[in-house]
Amino acid sequence: MAGRGGEDPEGMRTPFAAMEDAVESIGTTLDERTTCTELAEFVRRHFCDAAAVDLLPADVPATRPTTAPDLTRVAMAGSTDLLTPWPSHGARPLSVRALDEGHPITASLDLSGLVPRRVMTVPLLAHGRLYGVLLAVRHGPTFTDAETSGTHYAARLAAVHLGHSRQHNAVRSTILDLQRALLAEPGRPHPNLDLATRYLPAGGSTLVGGDWFETVRLHFGRTLLVVGDVMGHGLDAAVDMNAYRSMLRYVASTDLPPHRVLSRLDAAVAENGSRRPATCLLVQVDPARGAAALAAAGHLPPVVFAGDGTGELVQLPVGPPLGTGVGGYELTTRALAADDTLLMFTDGLVERRGEDIDESLARLAGLRLMPGAPVDVMLDDVLVKLDARHAEDDVAVLAARIRRRQTT
Repeated sequence: MAGRGGEDPEGMRTPFAAMEDAVESIGTTLDERTTCTELAEFVRRHFCDAAAVDLLPADVPATRPTTAPDLTRVAMAGSTDLLTPWPSHGARPLSVRALDEGHPITASLDLSGLVPRRVMTVPLLAHGRLYGVLLAVRHGPTFTDAETSGTHYAARLAAVHLGHSRQHNAVRSTILDLQRALLAEPGRPHPNLDLATRYLPAGGSTLVGGDWFETVRLHFGRTLLVVGDVMGHGLDAAVDMNAYRSMLRYVASTDLPPHRVLSRLDAAVAENGSRRPATCLLVQVDPARGAAALAAAGHLPPVVFAGDGTGELVQLPVGPPLGTGVGGYELTTRALAADDTLLMFTDGLVERRGEDIDESLARLAGLRLMPGAPVDVMLDDVLVKLDARHAEDDVAVLAARIRRRQTT
């Protein structure tokens, strides 16, 4: 089959080759605009001079619309002057007729004495749901049955991918809402601590995961700060994350030191056997003594930024992740000055593809932050400098500083 638009690309001379190209080039991501662009480019490459894709809103019912639908153009390819406005044929636009009837509609339209253009509109229909409509326009002969069938096949393939994309987005939105609801209600620290937290879900196709933070009030003005990461992504990880938080609140209420809290959690999760493993970092802050007690279960160490804005990576032994049943967690203590800012985080903040984790941690500790900035300002500065909003994994971050006593 010869290509359109003056092209005759090698390997596109048969309907089978075109179908193979459609399978390989349409739906390469879960982004619906990308899928629509790939569809328009494929149809233009094989069958026409210009192509466009218009989508229905995601909340449109599955049944075919009885009135003119609210279509939004999201992709165009080829000679775009042929695509605006939508061509009409009879009482209703061809696009609406295609949606009404659920199959390709073709027509020949006069361009005021110029070469007539051939128009084909194809509904994006899959599994009984309409997602939009494809428009193909060209000069020259009428579309053949083979070309109409090939265009219809590509549109159906794109519709299937659009369905997957919208289903993925709906599930991701539900999980994200759950995650935000859970993280929106961490415990309140004692008023002798200034605290700031941020949760940034990864973009792209990755579902949100099990990143979390927590604060637990203890006796004598102490507060237990927690950051954890349940392995994996999706609804199961979010549910397990909530289970870990609940167990931690219960165990921490017994006022055990951090390493013993981790031992209790590890044993409880291992005995249950149904939870995913998780990493966890605990820091018990005692403002009255200016001290912090730390213990880690497979988690990255925190960074402390001094009052002058320089950072230091805290060195501490790291035990196995929670849920292995191995135990063996150790306690580390260190001084925490009133102008120090403790930064706890999940690995999405620092990890970069192809980079050693030690280099990633050194980059964070090497940041120079604004001296004396409020905790939330300092935390946002870290996120900007590490470009955390474009991280490949979810990011949960907690920053804490001992609140200075008011003097009169």
